[in-house]
Amino acid sequence: MLNWAIGRIGIIKGNISAFMGQTLLLPVWNVTPSSNGRSTLMRMSSSNSVYVASLAMFAPKSQGGVEQYPTLEEWENILNTKGLAGPRDLAPTPQDENPLQKIYGRVAGVAEGSEWKAKITDNSRTDYLTIPKRGESFSYALITTDTGTFGTGQIQSAKMLARYPDTAYFAHGNYGIQYNLTFPLYNKSRECQSVTIKMQKPIKANTESGGLMFYDPPENRIFFRGTVRVIFNDDTGKTLTRYIHIVQRRGQQGEPLVNVKMKPGERRLVQVDFLYPPDATPPQVLTVRSSN
Repeated sequence: MLNWAIGRIGIIKGNISAFMGQTLLLPVWNVTPSSNGRSTLMRMSSSNSVYVASLAMFAPKSQGGVEQYPTLEEWENILNTKGLAGPRDLAPTPQDENPLQKIYGRVAGVAEGSEWKAKITDNSRTDYLTIPKRGESFSYALITTDTGTFGTGQIQSAKMLARYPDTAYFAHGNYGIQYNLTFPLYNKSRECQSVTIKMQKPIKANTESGGLMFYDPPENRIFFRGTVRVIFNDDTGKTLTRYIHIVQRRGQQGEPLVNVKMKPGERRLVQVDFLYPPDATPPQVLTVRSSN
């Protein structure tokens, strides 16, 4: 069986140095699952330009026919002499067109921004978020596209500052963006209420009519796979930090990230943050719900 080898070469001008990233195997031909790509997420800080390339090639063979890892020189040759990987994916629908089926295209380039930070309150004049009435809920849309705003009219996809001509106009998915969200919950009622916060993957829609819709059971395709951190005070007043790895399919309602019992008049601070993972598919929402 032939294998693909994949690696990364970067050159940092400030230090005039080159480094070789990790080289990994990609099985091809008769493999399970058939989608055998690899995703890489790196966070870097530099005072000068950074150049990064993700490369793939058939594994070279020795004189005895044994597959072996490519050398740095072989990777550099690919970088300097070959073009973009092919075949290319479908090009995005032009921005001035509105067809029945829109093609977003692959995201490839430089997106604007690196962090989404928000304190979620009732309005700009308050410093708290009133929890829903018992048995009710409300949701906040994250990472929305122009065909899936759930009636908010907010397209939460970053602009592309630089892109390949046949790739997406916006960073649909906001890959690698850090979401840092604070919920200053407040129980205005005269009764104790259980409050949950969960991430959900509703069916994409452009209206809010009828509320969010889900599949039962969800589709088999995975639309989100990543880790979410939550920080909150539990019912004893102890500050807890939890890292929860979520695997979520299209149309899946999701499990609670946080579950607290709030007394009448009580306030409780909950923080939710995560890096939007590679290969996830928008939209996602965060839902706050109250119950007995």
